Amino acid sequence: MTTASKQAPAEGLPLSGIRVLEFGHTVMGPSCSMVLADLGADVIKVEPPEGDRTRANVGFGSALFPVFNRNKRSISIDIKTDAGKAVIHKVIAGADALIENFAYGTMDRLGLGYATLAAAYPRLIYCSLKGFLGGPYEKRDALDEIVQYMGGLAYMTGPRGMPLRAGASVVDIMGGMFGALGIMAALREREHTGRGQLVQSALFESTAFLVAQHMGQQALTGVAPLPMPEKASSWAVYDPFQTADGKTVFVGITSDKHWRSFCTGFGVETLLSDPALK
Repeated sequence: MTTASKQAPAEGLPLSGIRVLEFGHTVMGPSCSMVLADLGADVIKVEPPEGDRTRANVGFGSALFPVFNRNKRSISIDIKTDAGKAVIHKVIAGADALIENFAYGTMDRLGLGYATLAAAYPRLIYCSLKGFLGGPYEKRDALDEIVQYMGGLAYMTGPRGMPLRAGASVVDIMGGMFGALGIMAALREREHTGRGQLVQSALFESTAFLVAQHMGQQALTGVAPLPMPEKASSWAVYDPFQTADGKTVFVGITSDKHWRSFCTGFGVETLLSDPALK
């Protein structure tokens, strides 16, 4: 067993004593177990014999492995072999939760699907992270970027006619966090039932949650929202401004109280008595 990153002491943390087995890769799966590890869980990451592929990433992806795999231990196993599966079953026997974000059907083909493991380990909480939940796209693979375009997040981020991917893996991370939240709820429920359960989270549905306010706006007003760079602002002052020294400052004034504080702080109290600005 090799150490993936330095583990912080778990004593006193809320998930101390909880063991998690992670079959995760890239961002979504690792971010899910990372949240649990940060809360004190003992996370064992299962890597292929050659190691997780993000260990070798360069450039844009060079920080993926150290950032999303902190506070974990790693074990390198070929889970396609009988010997590898035997080791996995020994670890699962002492685990509280399992996390996987392989392509649809992969864990079933390996003999490690939910139905199989739930029958053998009824207390196990099984978290399956996918691109889509049940429906017409259930078996499709997905990437953070793909669902940002499918779900409207890219439309809301870029200017009109130029949809733009958000500047971080927001959907991967949010999907993983929803998975961690589901696992913690399942752990709580297991205290009463004595049984584990299946927890699911997906990229597309996470994107729908992120743009729900915009969908709600259209449902209420009957008008499709403009992208954020062109939006009709709900507040009079809520924008980046260029300063005289060539820098940029973002100012967000969302209430009368904010406006009074701003005018006082910038020494422009005369604006408070301007009737045009009421």
